[in-house]
Amino acid sequence: MANTLFRHLPPIPSMRAFEAAARHMNFTRAAEELGLTQSAISHQIRSLEDRLGLQLFLRQPRQPRLTAEGQRLAEAVRDGLSRIAEAVAGLRERRDDGMLTVSLLPGFAVKWLFPRLIRFDQRHPEIQINMATTMQLVDFAASEADLAICYGIGRYAGLAVERLMGEEMFPVCAPKLMRGPRALRQPADLANHVLLHDDIVPLAGIQPGWAMWLEAAGVTSVDPARGRRFGQADVVLQAAADGLGVALGRTALVQDDLAAGRLVRPFGPNVPSGYAYYIVCPKKALERKKVAQFRSWLLEEAGREPAKR
Repeated sequence: MANTLFRHLPPIPSMRAFEAAARHMNFTRAAEELGLTQSAISHQIRSLEDRLGLQLFLRQPRQPRLTAEGQRLAEAVRDGLSRIAEAVAGLRERRDDGMLTVSLLPGFAVKWLFPRLIRFDQRHPEIQINMATTMQLVDFAASEADLAICYGIGRYAGLAVERLMGEEMFPVCAPKLMRGPRALRQPADLANHVLLHDDIVPLAGIQPGWAMWLEAAGVTSVDPARGRRFGQADVVLQAAADGLGVALGRTALVQDDLAAGRLVRPFGPNVPSGYAYYIVCPKKALERKKVAQFRSWLLEEAGREPAKR
């Protein structure tokens, strides 16, 4: 009987999308929490409704509202996901191995965490850090991650969230672009160079990038949309170091390249991006010694940095 019931269960992603939308009563906020687009949330919920043959939301102009069937399902899904999360957390608490899995963006892993990790290894040789790089917000109930370093605006419902560091944006380039007839001397000179972009998901109406920086710098003669786009920040910075264009540096990601001379700052200003890095984990996870030790070390390392906390 149980096997028959399980075969008719909707996919977990659609139920997670539905639960977040039902809790927030807002598809946009649900999308921000799960690291998805609003259209993806709508698609998941529509697929769930089609699968069940029921309408779960009343789509209203200002705010969606649950139907009676939707309310019943939301309560059941929330209870089920909570039970799964608690069970997974309990199993992790019993693990006596020294492995700690951290979920984070590839660019932050390469440009900030990995170069500093030797100091953690020296202090805590009994703990082995496993870095799980992803562009999506981790699902702690479905993954092995113990802790995540997230990039955004700090809205991660139901989880322990602590700001690690903020950031500012400014142009960076290879030293050779500071020389020659098209040398970068002032912001207007960007019109003569390729702009390098990394893809950052907009949250709450904020999208860090060239358009934001150029507006803050008062530059109107440069098209912020032109140039080359890359999926990851570390690839953008490598392209800039190779002299392929000008990147928009973000404090935590470029400070080592600036110190080593691989990149230079041709001019300012420094513009706050509106985003920050956050330590995120299930609330009970901080009761585990190795998670607490890694959190403390992260905050200590961030305190060494010039980035604004």
